[in-house]
Amino acid sequence: MHRDRKLPRIAWRDLHGIVLLDKPEGISSSQVLQSVRRLFRAAKGGHTGALDPMATGLLPLCFGEATKLAGNLLGARKAYRAECRLGVTTATADREGEVQRERPVPALDDVAIEAALAPLRGRIVQVPPAYSALKQGGERLYLKARRGEAVQAPPREIEVHRLELLSHAADTLVFEVECGSGTYVRSLAVDLGEALGCGAHLTALRRLWVEPFLEPRMVTLTALEEAASQGDEALLAWLLPVEAGLDDWPKLQLDEAQSQAIARGQPIVVAGARGPHAAFASDGALLALLELDVDGRSRILRGFNLPPP
Repeated sequence: MHRDRKLPRIAWRDLHGIVLLDKPEGISSSQVLQSVRRLFRAAKGGHTGALDPMATGLLPLCFGEATKLAGNLLGARKAYRAECRLGVTTATADREGEVQRERPVPALDDVAIEAALAPLRGRIVQVPPAYSALKQGGERLYLKARRGEAVQAPPREIEVHRLELLSHAADTLVFEVECGSGTYVRSLAVDLGEALGCGAHLTALRRLWVEPFLEPRMVTLTALEEAASQGDEALLAWLLPVEAGLDDWPKLQLDEAQSQAIARGQPIVVAGARGPHAAFASDGALLALLELDVDGRSRILRGFNLPPP
């Protein structure tokens, strides 16, 4: 027996890029991030907005300098496919929670369901679930709720760009939603159930895409583990460059003098350009995110320290 034998220490490395993970069900976003981080031996990593353990689908994982983009991706438009069960409400607004109330489900047709969906589109006010990661008094709401404390998350405005029914059975609805930052699909299911007069809770959730990854080539944790067993080349094939997270940003190719000025934190003037831009150094490396005013004068939003490509 070798009870005192220690596992080899991980040789962490500077690694920069994005992995489009197809998150598995039954594990938290933080747990799966750490698993993938260990596979890549990345010294620094973060995710771009947690998915509930029950949820699956796209979870962009950022490593190294790509973690500086996490805030941009958190605010991006997202799309989900969701399933909810009618007639039952739960404490957590999903299938993981204790049943709070059961009601009969009325006979529903597409017209009735559409009438309930319509007010949930556009700029609406939503009350987040009590069991959520939002903070109140410096503490996560779900921790308060688990202790039995009365929790009421404050309502807030969200944007629902598209909400479409895909199918329905006697007590089950499947729908797709495109929404902005801060939207809780669990709350949409609850509000839909109340509009139908019978209540509802979420039974399945899959994130389909996150801007700018509208047609993501996702990889599963199992596939990454298999790639890691084959060697670094197979594993790194799943690592996108940092600039992949900026595909929807206008690009600026700087010359040598401009590159040196931005690297020193000095402003430059780019004639005929304004607004946010991703600036690339003369050697092709992503250098900074810039905001250009009406005169084309730059302000650095975020700088990057990436090796030449």
